[in-house]
Amino acid sequence: MPESDLKSVTPKTLVSVRNLKKYFPIYTGLLRRHTGDVKAVDDVSFDIFEGETLGLVGESGCGKSTVGRTLLRLYEVTAGSVTINGNDVAHLDPSALRQARPMMQMVFQDPQASLNPRMTLAAIIGEPLDEHTTLSKPQKLERVYELMDAVGLNRRFANRFPHEFSGGQRQRIGIARALALNPKFIVCDEPIAALDVSIQAQVVNLLEDLQTKFGLTYLFISHDLSMVRHIADRVAVMYLGQIAELSPRDDLYANPLHPYAQALLSAVNEPDPVRARARKRIILKGDVPSPANPPKGCNFSTRCPKVFDRCHSDQPALIEVAPGRHVACHLVTPITTTAGKTGGTEVKEHNQQGALL
Repeated sequence: MPESDLKSVTPKTLVSVRNLKKYFPIYTGLLRRHTGDVKAVDDVSFDIFEGETLGLVGESGCGKSTVGRTLLRLYEVTAGSVTINGNDVAHLDPSALRQARPMMQMVFQDPQASLNPRMTLAAIIGEPLDEHTTLSKPQKLERVYELMDAVGLNRRFANRFPHEFSGGQRQRIGIARALALNPKFIVCDEPIAALDVSIQAQVVNLLEDLQTKFGLTYLFISHDLSMVRHIADRVAVMYLGQIAELSPRDDLYANPLHPYAQALLSAVNEPDPVRARARKRIILKGDVPSPANPPKGCNFSTRCPKVFDRCHSDQPALIEVAPGRHVACHLVTPITTTAGKTGGTEVKEHNQQGALL
């Protein structure tokens, strides 16, 4: 097989996350006793391949942003491993972590809050260069100009302050700062959530262009399922700190397997009026449980319209039910062929007592 074909069949894994946990301790009383933990991320595993975009979606509070921040060690890891470009980031000492910083960067949700209001655009974009390079002042300024050109900012804005820019322009500044050290991996933490709808598509298109130009790999965190469908190659659906489904984008949007993914996607706007009328909206009942006291068994059991007895006692593992498709649900099992290879998926339907229908 030609080398080019081999690479297309077996893409290189740039980010490997295994059994990642991030718990925030709860302290109560005057003596600040440890009485429990908020399980913001609870045993999450996934890979991100070099050059791809993995979308991470779910309701507010499901742990999406915590995953992104923990990957980059903005939050310390409670348990598990995070390997980025061969470096076990979760267990690097401070000196080694500083050396690894240039390869992994972040674009934050709120561009106004993430930019220092007392620094000029040139100083903001050039700050990573001050910290991690030995470029001379003229070299640094030239690099800043290159980054401004890359994100579509006029060079004559270099001495302006963040408050003089629009929201979309401020986010472009944040993107330029993230690109300053030529990273391999960028976490985009809801980068369009704080922007006007008319600007969101421009920023997403810019991210796609930069990915093609610089060979970037993204973790794109968002609650906008329509935008994730546009930019992502694969999509992971999170619920209460765990991954419910991880599938190629087209497979997930055409046929979601997990009941929670089905409910989320039933709310996505459908431009085709015929399909929109035919779609059945799934309304979830009840509230999201507290991550400090998740339900026993499946986290989604308290709201799932297809729940049965086993869901309240056994936690489903995230298993591969078809090539590239991973689901954590007792209702979904792999279908095997006579040769013993996975050939597809089977979705079981149960009544309220758990009997197969």
